[in-house]
Amino acid sequence: MAGAVAGAGAWSETGAAPLAPRARLLPALGAVYRAQLSRARVARIPLLFVATFQSIGIMVLLRGVVDDGEAARSVVSGSSVLVVAFVALNLLAQYFGQLRAGGGLDHYATLPVPPAAVVLGAAAAYASFTVPGTIVTAVTGCVLFQLPMANLWVLAAVLPLAGAALAGLGAALGLLAPRPELATLCGQLGMSAALLLGVLPAERMPEVIGWARDLLPSTYGVEALARSFDVHPDWVAVAADLGVCAAVGVLSLAIATWAYRRAAAR
Repeated sequence: MAGAVAGAGAWSETGAAPLAPRARLLPALGAVYRAQLSRARVARIPLLFVATFQSIGIMVLLRGVVDDGEAARSVVSGSSVLVVAFVALNLLAQYFGQLRAGGGLDHYATLPVPPAAVVLGAAAAYASFTVPGTIVTAVTGCVLFQLPMANLWVLAAVLPLAGAALAGLGAALGLLAPRPELATLCGQLGMSAALLLGVLPAERMPEVIGWARDLLPSTYGVEALARSFDVHPDWVAVAADLGVCAAVGVLSLAIATWAYRRAAAR
């Protein structure tokens, strides 16, 4: 009883309750991921169908003008990664732009959750929605252009790495844009860049456009998938492309985490 009275006295003297310990990164990341996945499942599935049909439609249109060979590999791999760009880049930029404008960041700021867990959890949830659409697009493209499917297992590496790079970029665009309309515009421009620079064959582009293509995070995932369609793939080059994609993903997610801290502190 005396201890309880002493505890009550300490409460009145300080005037505030002690804060709960800060959550660790991995448990917090899992909680944010599950929450985002549950929230976005109903709202984002129709958009996933749109992204998949869009990519398949592009391949059908290009089937009549693109010959088999290097160009066909570029079209199929670029269209497959375009599904990731539509969801992980475009929609995530819109989500964080609306979250910042609507005061949703204040809710996350009051929780004992590391900023990296919020960004990574949302990015992973949105990237997860791209898995079925990307697989369907890649298989459909292989059938349309008569490409081998034996090495489509490379998608198991391309999807998370390209998804991380594009999701980090989308989150950063949404958090840094001063208004949600600008976040939507940036997301649309990013997806358009992935469409024009990723789907169209690189050898048919001007040199200046080729430099811009090298700066796009998804380019290296597209190149890795395209190389896997060769009769004898250069696995060293595939691994190098995936390594660059992973490095860009870490950098873009780090920038997105910094942008989240900056936006939440305002």
